[in-house]
Amino acid sequence: MKMTKTKITLASGLAALIICLTSVGIGHAQLAAPPTPTTRILAIGTVNPGVDLAAVRAILPTEVRETVKLYLDGKIDQWYSLQGRAGVAFILNVTDPAAAHEMLEKLPLGQAHLMSFELIPLGPLNPLRQLQ
Repeated sequence: MKMTKTKITLASGLAALIICLTSVGIGHAQLAAPPTPTTRILAIGTVNPGVDLAAVRAILPTEVRETVKLYLDGKIDQWYSLQGRAGVAFILNVTDPAAAHEMLEKLPLGQAHLMSFELIPLGPLNPLRQLQ
């Protein structure tokens, strides 16, 4: 089986990535990696425990309209439903968790204290810097 130059390069890059990811924390002296910039925020919203789901359903049409506005304004890049529980996951085009929190708390379910969001800053895969 003959491998093309592209496949060899891709395989070498993948092997380097795997080595980088598995060697983290082995105890070798390592240079401090530069901080990874936050480029997006993953927002996982779940209905608060003990909340009356009828109250959520009553507010839901307004929540959807306000969420669509955020999407059309470019604040929400992607949106998903959670599997097996009531909630959503948004990829936000926001880099500041405080700004993301403020934006999401202004949505109707946030104002009614019926939904809470876990915010996770996302950035480029930092070990890829070692391939440069």
